[in-house]
Amino acid sequence: MSTVLIARAPLHISFGGDGTDLPSYYEQHGGLVISATISYYAYAILTPSGSDDVQIIFANHRAIHQQSTRKDLILDGDLRLPEAIACYFHIDGGLSVFLASQVPPGTGLGCSGSVAVTMVKALAFWCGLDLGAAEVAELACHIAIDKMKMPISKQDQYAAAFGGLNCIRFSSKGVVVELLEVSRETREALERGLMLFFAGNSLHSVPILHREEQASREDERAMFARLDAIEELGSEIHVALKKGDMVAFGELLHESWMKKREFTHGVTNEFLDQCYRAARDNGAMGGKVTGADGGEYMIFYCPEEHQAAVTDALAAFGLQRQFFWLDTDGVQIMEVSSRPRAPMLRMMPSHRVSERSDVWAAGR
Repeated sequence: MSTVLIARAPLHISFGGDGTDLPSYYEQHGGLVISATISYYAYAILTPSGSDDVQIIFANHRAIHQQSTRKDLILDGDLRLPEAIACYFHIDGGLSVFLASQVPPGTGLGCSGSVAVTMVKALAFWCGLDLGAAEVAELACHIAIDKMKMPISKQDQYAAAFGGLNCIRFSSKGVVVELLEVSRETREALERGLMLFFAGNSLHSVPILHREEQASREDERAMFARLDAIEELGSEIHVALKKGDMVAFGELLHESWMKKREFTHGVTNEFLDQCYRAARDNGAMGGKVTGADGGEYMIFYCPEEHQAAVTDALAAFGLQRQFFWLDTDGVQIMEVSSRPRAPMLRMMPSHRVSERSDVWAAGR
């Protein structure tokens, strides 16, 4: 009889502070991102296999990739990060890992970070370690950023690991995840007012992050001044949500997007700008485009009485509304059989995760 382990981590949307979570900025100025996880998930399913290899299959809405983990591994394509995670745990073999996400990578909803987080949680548990949220996020970041040198931020991993509505602060000393305490009325108003639309044209986000890093080197002072403004707007969004001022939240969401599109290349295009104006003309207060070079999703905050008009207006452009609710759980083991874990699996970590992480999560 087979042992089966299933883990999942939520995807997320950010409301403010985008760009301040890059090391080139936060190590000098500190960064802040306001985000909420939503009811779209990345899954990892682990089962023993008869092979001597670790088999990884990633169904990401575009293709199914299958490759074995080998000692002479050459990392390539969509499996680079999952394979690096498998190599980190030094699994001897006899394991099948199936990864799937309800949203494809490159859409700005943190798919790659959620996949990494759920795989770290699952493999650690399979090897006998029940890592906490901070440890999972820390390890996922270490593998992607420190070992693989990927030019990405830490926002996605921490949002997926902790779950919920959070203010995530970044500095040279570490990451602080603060649960954003809001009233039940504010949470319900946020959940009812948020609208998500599928727009298509998915491309990976790494090139944009790289361009922003390059721009910061070429014109650091101007870039930091713009990011200072983005961070200030993120702080104002934080205050508006804590006060339950949803009118201010919607207006600040719009202002933050206008500021971001001024200096970040590739986050929008003429078609998406037309869609954004149409949504605003029909009652949406504010919003943003997620993903790279046009992204794949558009997010709006809109009073309920105007949502039908916004939906119709964007349907005329071919955009489809996607319904969701806010997630509160973060990464978790969903199911594991009661049978003993496969004895051929062992963990020999090259980077020890401390029992007590130096990452503090307020309210957790």
